[in-house]
Amino acid sequence: MAKIVKIESHLSHYTRRFLSDDQLQPDPALVVEGWERRFTADEQRTREAMDLYIQLGYEVRAEPLRAEELDEDCQDCRTVVAAHFRTIYTRKRKS
Repeated sequence: MAKIVKIESHLSHYTRRFLSDDQLQPDPALVVEGWERRFTADEQRTREAMDLYIQLGYEVRAEPLRAEELDEDCQDCRTVVAAHFRTIYTRKRKS
């Protein structure tokens, strides 16, 4: 007799986000100043995204990753990610 297995149980680990909700939280100090967290990117994508947002009329800043955004599992990984990735924030340019 064939056993029926729900496919969801096999795919559930693929649907998890890489970053937790805590890691996706914006810097509260920047939010108070009107900045919106967009995403985290490597150096090349950061430059491209900043150029695009500027062309769209936004103020843009690229911030180093905060400790809350990094996994605690591997110190070497934290060092590399912190050195090569930035979190992009934007806000509408003031008239």
